[in-house]
Amino acid sequence: MLLFTGIFSSVIGVTAAWFVVRYDFPLRNFFSWALVLPLAFPPYVGAYTYSNLLSYTGPVQLFLRSLGIQVNQEYFDIMNIKGAIFIYTVFLFPYVYLIARSFIQKESGSLIEVSRTLGKNAWEIFFKVVLPISRGPIIAGVSLVLMEVLNDYGVVKYFGIQTLSTTIFTAWFNMGDLTAAKKVASTLMVFVFVLLFIERFSRRRKRYEYTTTKVKPLNREKLGGLKGVLVSLFAFAIFSIGFLIPLIQIIYSASFSLNLLLNSELIVFVLNSLKIAITATIVIVVFSLIIANTVRIATNGFIKSYRELATFGYSVPGAVVAIGILYVIFSLNNVLFNGNAGFLLSSTTVILLFAYLIRFLAVGYSSIEAGFQKIGKSFFEASRTLGHGVTATFFKVDLPMLRPAVVSAILLVMLEIFKELPLTLILRPFNFETLATKIYQYTSDEMLPEASVLSLILVLICTGGVYLVTHLNTKEVK
Repeated sequence: MLLFTGIFSSVIGVTAAWFVVRYDFPLRNFFSWALVLPLAFPPYVGAYTYSNLLSYTGPVQLFLRSLGIQVNQEYFDIMNIKGAIFIYTVFLFPYVYLIARSFIQKESGSLIEVSRTLGKNAWEIFFKVVLPISRGPIIAGVSLVLMEVLNDYGVVKYFGIQTLSTTIFTAWFNMGDLTAAKKVASTLMVFVFVLLFIERFSRRRKRYEYTTTKVKPLNREKLGGLKGVLVSLFAFAIFSIGFLIPLIQIIYSASFSLNLLLNSELIVFVLNSLKIAITATIVIVVFSLIIANTVRIATNGFIKSYRELATFGYSVPGAVVAIGILYVIFSLNNVLFNGNAGFLLSSTTVILLFAYLIRFLAVGYSSIEAGFQKIGKSFFEASRTLGHGVTATFFKVDLPMLRPAVVSAILLVMLEIFKELPLTLILRPFNFETLATKIYQYTSDEMLPEASVLSLILVLICTGGVYLVTHLNTKEVK
């Protein structure tokens, strides 16, 4: 799953990024941000949605049978490894697309112009110039995709695929064996370290920098006629498979259980998700601001290493974080309380908030750090020269200028927490259900219409967040 998801997501993401940045084709402005929308679909929601869509009683097979077409079930069964690869690819490729798009857009247009002057056609420029210099960003995007695959539990559990993630849950929930879960989690971490090592080793000392200050932006080439139509169809196909089709299917499936909207429990699930997401986001953004500002003004090398600590948690799968926290809690409980307070300690929202802080601090920190890099240190130094302290300078000078980065951090962290499943399943307090955990419960019980109602709410919330992040914080590719 890691191998083929990495290959397919990189091919789709880089190709889409190249078309959006390099060419001007019909509906390009729409597709430049619409291709990010598949991130609004948690993969586990996409998994049961496509499974329902292609099932024997699903709309696709019903339509084919109404036309008198005999259906071979083998061709419509996606509840296997191949289906999981498809789900991961169509809903996670935007990670590669976003990073590749940003990098290619910033590269010097002179590289393209020189290549064309030397007689290279579009395909030769793409394969011999763009791909080699984009290697680092592409690998970074693929690494994010693979981390999400390793973190996932909902897709593989619903499809019945045995992975390290499902084994961790089996060891803990079914057997109550924390030691076995810890050993499997350690094995999963080995995979994570291998991926991180490969990503770092692939870059080694390679650097791609401008050798002149005369940097020309990349000018788009007008694509009209058949070529423009084909590129638009390619973008529309990706957008449809990754967002439009599953959204329509969710709406269709939810229509059979609209009475759930009148259920008071639905409001409880939404409020629980909002409360935990908002609280955790505030904690994470505050920590991100403190660490990023400390690292920025520090001259001590040890303090600057805080950055690595802040960003490491995101590379650790949620199930591993949860098992690690449980192991520490029960170990301390045995030492300090003789095993009497373990259940209490492991059943509070404080533990869940702490786990979110470890897992998603990198998301908030990356946005805040990018904001600090953008504003530079000149205003900070001027304020300090005028006699203001570090704290006063931060609140009066830095924070107002960081507002877009803070907004972005808030939105991104909330999106991640809303979609998070494995970590929340293990550490949530007793009788505490969020939208994500309740969707998982409904799908496990094959209550797909009910799951579709909650999924529709979750997807709409995440879609709004993705839209705001794309339009308010990131600079639109024009």
